[in-house]
Amino acid sequence: MDKTDIIPHLFKTEYSKMVAVLSKTFGLAYLETAEDVVSETFLSALDNWPYKGVPPNPTAWLYTVAKNKMKNHLSRNHTLHKIVSERLADPHRFDETSIDFSDKNISDSQLQMLFALCHPAISTEAQICLALRILCGLGLGEIADAFLSNKETIHKRLQRAKEKLYAAKIKLEMPDEHEIHKRLDSVVQTIYLLFSEGYYSESNNSIIRKELCVEAFNLAYLLLDNRLTNNHTTNSLMSLMCFHASRLDARRSGNGDIVLYNDQDRARWDTEFIEKGFYYLQQASQWDISSPYYIEASIAYWHTVDNTHPDKWTCILKLYDALLLVKPAPVVALNRIWAFSKVHGNRAAIPEAEKLGLHTNHFYHILLAELYKPVDATKTTEFLTRALHLCKTDTEKEMIRHQLSIRSFTSSTT
Repeated sequence: MDKTDIIPHLFKTEYSKMVAVLSKTFGLAYLETAEDVVSETFLSALDNWPYKGVPPNPTAWLYTVAKNKMKNHLSRNHTLHKIVSERLADPHRFDETSIDFSDKNISDSQLQMLFALCHPAISTEAQICLALRILCGLGLGEIADAFLSNKETIHKRLQRAKEKLYAAKIKLEMPDEHEIHKRLDSVVQTIYLLFSEGYYSESNNSIIRKELCVEAFNLAYLLLDNRLTNNHTTNSLMSLMCFHASRLDARRSGNGDIVLYNDQDRARWDTEFIEKGFYYLQQASQWDISSPYYIEASIAYWHTVDNTHPDKWTCILKLYDALLLVKPAPVVALNRIWAFSKVHGNRAAIPEAEKLGLHTNHFYHILLAELYKPVDATKTTEFLTRALHLCKTDTEKEMIRHQLSIRSFTSSTT
């Protein structure tokens, strides 16, 4: 790896691990201190490595510097909690092993942090903000982009969320089995929303953010590696993310334009991800239940099947019917209409789509534009124009403008 790339790469891979371990060692009351110490550690690397060279073991160097900085910070702080003061009073408590950066402790600390951030005392939106900041190391500007907000608003949101963490006296430890099952839905939802933000980002800078998808995978693996959290839902989530991730590269053209499912080059689909998705779908099927994530993963699986398969769209439509019963969301209803059109035709699907009446949703107008293409060219242009005014991302706007220009050119030459 190029020397100029190693520090940003290590920041992405090690930031959350270091914050989680330091917070576990001293408690969530020192969460912000842990964040500051880790940030200062990477600043030290930026100050030293370009001139003195990259150390033989860069990760170990970061861990050691973080330990020393944390010790120095706590030594200067005269308002320490009693437990920390007692630790510092005993020099043997702050030796090289007092802050444990072993692989197992890192994994345990990250998983415990994930459950702490997904405590019911914190809103879902705040949970995602905290996860993006603490477990993914995103800056305020990046989180603001993800939420179509600004740095000041995100800073305040994070501060309020942290205050709730402190007020609730949440400990950085694995909840008992009963509490795990109560809180696991929030944990899984947070990971899925993190992946979804990477798969389809509403940031105007980029519609696809692979680094967020990678972080979601890392967190999901933590759940699968733990006996108490390796279950039907977590395997279903992993399967769903694998199937979606298999098409990430195919969703962008060489010049960065978004490529819709029907136009994607199947040769660019990642077969390894598809195989992993099928493996985790089989693992999830061992439980005698069917969660929304399992149904969504099954739908995603069928989307990887060749269009020549006679049962493809019939199976997808049946799965969407089942999903609507347990997850009656607009995006599910819209996707069901697309499958309905594949089975029953566009003319039959149009009135079904119009019943939804999602006039403020740009996907609704894009869907109707697609359905009207072989039926009414004027209607297609009308719905594309409405979608253009409603969509939020520059990439999508460019895609719609391109479609409108093609239709304009076609109509002028006929």
